[in-house]
Amino acid sequence: MLQSFQPLAAIAPTLSMAQRLQPLWETGAVTLWMPQTIADQLPQHDHLRGYEGSLRSHLAQLWPDYQGFIFGYATGATVRLIAPLLQDKATDPAIVVLEGTGKFVISLCGGHQGGADRLTWAIAHQLGATPVLTGGANELALPGIDVLGVPFGWQKGSGDWTGVSAAAARLEPVEVFQEAGSTLWQQRLPDSHPFRFGASEVDAQESTAIAARLWISPIQRKFAPESDYPKADYPKAQWHPRVLWVGIGCERGSSRRLIEAAVEQACRSQHLAMGAIAGIATLDLKADEVGLLEWCGDRQLPLRCATAEVLRSIPVPNPSAVVEAEVGTPSVSEAAAIWVAQQMSSDPVELRVSKQIVRLPDEPGAVTVAIAQADREYTGRDGQLWLVGTGPGQLSQITPAAQAAIAQADVIVGYQLYVDLISALLRPGQIVEALPITQERQRAERAIELAQWGLTVAVISSGDCGIYGMAGLVLEQLQVQNWDGKTPAVQVFPGISALQSAASRVGAPLMHDFCAISLSDLLTPWPVIEKRLIAAAQADFVVALYNPRSQTRTEQIAIAQKIFLQHRSPETPVATVRSAYRPDEHITQTTLAQLLEAPIDMLTTVLIGNQSTRFHQNWMITPRGYLGGVGSRE
Repeated sequence: MLQSFQPLAAIAPTLSMAQRLQPLWETGAVTLWMPQTIADQLPQHDHLRGYEGSLRSHLAQLWPDYQGFIFGYATGATVRLIAPLLQDKATDPAIVVLEGTGKFVISLCGGHQGGADRLTWAIAHQLGATPVLTGGANELALPGIDVLGVPFGWQKGSGDWTGVSAAAARLEPVEVFQEAGSTLWQQRLPDSHPFRFGASEVDAQESTAIAARLWISPIQRKFAPESDYPKADYPKAQWHPRVLWVGIGCERGSSRRLIEAAVEQACRSQHLAMGAIAGIATLDLKADEVGLLEWCGDRQLPLRCATAEVLRSIPVPNPSAVVEAEVGTPSVSEAAAIWVAQQMSSDPVELRVSKQIVRLPDEPGAVTVAIAQADREYTGRDGQLWLVGTGPGQLSQITPAAQAAIAQADVIVGYQLYVDLISALLRPGQIVEALPITQERQRAERAIELAQWGLTVAVISSGDCGIYGMAGLVLEQLQVQNWDGKTPAVQVFPGISALQSAASRVGAPLMHDFCAISLSDLLTPWPVIEKRLIAAAQADFVVALYNPRSQTRTEQIAIAQKIFLQHRSPETPVATVRSAYRPDEHITQTTLAQLLEAPIDMLTTVLIGNQSTRFHQNWMITPRGYLGGVGSRE
């Protein structure tokens, strides 16, 4: 869960702090540095390192090698250590402090751009601590202006980022023009947010009551000290979603420098930002072109290649018979740009820049460039699907790993009730998509779609996600889509199941063999459920009944009772537990004969004992046989 912060270092001054950080270094999430005398007291591990001499001098050596640091020091001591090394908030690493008792994790420096706020959330929940975030945006439940595009792979353009962020933190009006890129970041803005979403810049010239302006666009704007707007001294900044796909055709041996110059010239011709480039597309015959590979590698851009047959099928404004005679398609640059941009668009794609042929006097070769714009941006990230069990819903009953996953995910997908139960774990800027209880398949499909796009998506289920939860459905949907098992990467975070939660509230009814049966026949035919009920009753299993009764489905629990009464005593102990560990929890202890008199609905788990189960002082006990006997009277 800390992959996006790698490489990550932790620094501990004492053995106790090193042990407190063990959940992080033991799994390889961080490299822990400590005085060599402390390191000698711990077993050897690939992610444990000792140092000699002063920490101040050693930290100066480590500083350029890590993206984030976790200090197990007092805040003041940490400030003095890092002060000489801080240079710029845009390039400084994330700095997080774990205070001495381990109860609080503090985002000290680089909260937004360095990612320290997100890192603090993740570490706090993984260590069972409380995150402390001091930025103004956090207090207001706002996404940071300078990080809101990070999940979508947007590139930060020029501008006064500090000024725009400060205006938002003061809740002063910030006008936003979004011409490209995802608008998902807008969905969970608090009612008091300061953003004004403008329709066009023409309309904006009539607006004077703004404190800052933000553009989200592939256009490269130049911010001059003076402008034609009525108020010229407000701060401005710009994000560039990566929506531009550059089609390139070139003569064999064209240099990297020529390719770069050609792309820059094409962008300048239409005032397009180089940061908005998603990737490069070309003919497959050019897949080994050295200059092209070098330039893509330098800028970390993906290279997409299509066959002549594919490119020949793309209508273009400027086909060439000469090109077709040479490579089998009348267009390379225009067709390639349209072809790849269309894959990320629902509407027909048009060129932003028609083909331009560029040569330089001192450079070999010639390059043809065209640019098309896609509807959806390229994130440049590998998506993650986290299948998370949230247990009964009380935060203290959610595992630290599951809490960390929820806090760090870009997107939360789940049933509205379950989202509400974990709302305290959600952070500003997270995307939350809650769908009704009957739309499990839609939830799974949406989660997969977002993860395939490159986002980290947490799909939450109550109880354990693998027991009547979303894990199985998501994996089934991936299988239908011929998932390769790697992309998106999948991780399962188990939770306390409903039967465990219910059992814990009434005693120890599951000490002997037990099974779980859902009475919902929405997905399983009732004859199959009835067959399982008979088998469980005959075999003397302790049975947990899920989904026992709904508003429209009332007879199944009565049929289940009748089946069990055919095989068990009417006095068999039964417990019904509704909303375990939640504020409206309700527990009823009864017998099999009186089961239907208890309040039962879809939020209830019914526990039916076996022949040995009994009540003692309001506790439900199923003997295992430790005190003699075999645990059942067969």
